[in-house]
Amino acid sequence: MQTLTTNAATSQFIRSCPRPLGLVPTMGALHEGHLALVRRARDESAFVAVSIFVNPAQFGANEDLATYPRDMERDLALLEAEGVDLVYAPTPEEVYPRGFDTWVEPGALAERLEGASRPGHFRGVATVVTKLLNVIAPDRAYFGEKDGQQLAVIRQLVWDLNLGVGIVAVPTVRDSDGLALSSRNAYLTTEQRAAAPVVYRALSEARSLWLNAETDAESLRLAVRHILEAEPMLDEIEYVSVADAVSLVELDQVGGSAMISTAVRLGRTRLIDNVMVGNVPQEPDSAF
Repeated sequence: MQTLTTNAATSQFIRSCPRPLGLVPTMGALHEGHLALVRRARDESAFVAVSIFVNPAQFGANEDLATYPRDMERDLALLEAEGVDLVYAPTPEEVYPRGFDTWVEPGALAERLEGASRPGHFRGVATVVTKLLNVIAPDRAYFGEKDGQQLAVIRQLVWDLNLGVGIVAVPTVRDSDGLALSSRNAYLTTEQRAAAPVVYRALSEARSLWLNAETDAESLRLAVRHILEAEPMLDEIEYVSVADAVSLVELDQVGGSAMISTAVRLGRTRLIDNVMVGNVPQEPDSAF
């Protein structure tokens, strides 16, 4: 496994790599969710690259950039065990050198949900993903479905800018009690960790109602809120959404595909999760 830290060395190395090339972008602190992406890429690619970069541009002023979990030695050992060929681990100065002044500004998809809660977040995501795709030039890039809005924004980005990369969505990996795996779960206290599965339980209730022919979106939102509000450990429910799976516009009726999602706070930990219902299109609809 090769580990590189500069754009120039990485781009040069990539030129001689076999194809197809699969890329798994990460911020490190790897868990089984990340490794599921790596394994899918390994199954479908002749060469697998993983990026490890805690992207400062997607953190807000009062967010957890300084304390975000980091363990490069452990991450490299896990990736080598999975047969990864290349790890690209640049510094912030390499990605955003002095004088850097060009940003990728996503559109309406990035203004809702996470975009409303975390202004500027998706500008940082879109910019760093564009840079990673330019440096590594993969044939496919792999992202988890847990970050459902991020996945939608990246699909739209690749579509709009003709980047020519296949975006592969990999199902959310969950613990045995349903909690979606996340690097930030490390922040949870024992008591908070015991309460955290309420998020998936609430979303699953809404999905069950939909499967039993409930199509009123507000009824589904209220079902999620009812379960979340009954958990005394939750400090805040930031949003509960039932939105079109592609445009992320809030729905009145679920007639086709939808993403049911929420963001909550348990102490210092912010948890997001979603479930999809209906047949979710794999490409963005340029008409919206």
